[in-house]
Amino acid sequence: MAVWAIGDLQGCFGALEELLEKLAFDPQRDRLWLAGDLVNRGEDSLATLRYLYSIRDSVEIVLGNHDITLIGAYYGIKKSNPTIEPILNAPDAEVLIGWLRHQKLLHTDFKLGYCMAHAGISPEFDLGMALRYAKRIEEKLQQEEVAHWLKQMFKHGMNRFDADANALDMDRYILSAFTRMRFCHEDGRLEFKQKGKPTNALRKKGLKPWFECPKRKEIELKVIFGHWSTLGFYEDSAVVGLDTGCLWGGALTAIRLDSPTRERVELPCKAQAEIQSEKEK
Repeated sequence: MAVWAIGDLQGCFGALEELLEKLAFDPQRDRLWLAGDLVNRGEDSLATLRYLYSIRDSVEIVLGNHDITLIGAYYGIKKSNPTIEPILNAPDAEVLIGWLRHQKLLHTDFKLGYCMAHAGISPEFDLGMALRYAKRIEEKLQQEEVAHWLKQMFKHGMNRFDADANALDMDRYILSAFTRMRFCHEDGRLEFKQKGKPTNALRKKGLKPWFECPKRKEIELKVIFGHWSTLGFYEDSAVVGLDTGCLWGGALTAIRLDSPTRERVELPCKAQAEIQSEKEK
């Protein structure tokens, strides 16, 4: 058995198929961890969801911001677009969205020594807090009256954790931290607008990647995250970033989690190959 973790798919079903073939992935034997943003912008979000649903017993998924937006679009809260419209119009839409609503914000495996969240874990959360607050949001996503609650989640929220905040503000912070954060300020406040890669100029302004926050609470598991294509593949002793921008002309990246030696496999996306071809002409 092999356990593989893969970064953001964003509906790039062809790339997923090719990468899994390269990994010799067998859903009857192996396990797959996916770091969220399964859909949107890529060439076939519907096929991506249908395939993952078909192997659901072999997959661990955490929800990303694009997955949350898809759920919002299904309930008429967010606007649709041509890449997710096939999902919303599909005869199995209710099944697929219902399955998606029951996925996690945070997955942990103490035996392997890893946990996974789409954007990472707020520097203000230890692992116990992260698990507790992730479960809080997961339960609300699964409730029958999810549409009313989810509509409130798309409103502006806090950038700093406050245990005394009202329930909706608390929920907005938790959901945003798990699915949208990249940078933080020195004091742990999150910065949601900045999307570029970390630079010295940003650090001089007091903006650092969330995992470099000086006040970040210790997490005893190594954190796998996606969401940050401009960061690219990143690994240190505490975190692994797996969003290598397949959608944007980069690659789709997998790492093996159950091996004592780091095994990393990348599949250059077709868009990147086309760009390189044009440069060589």
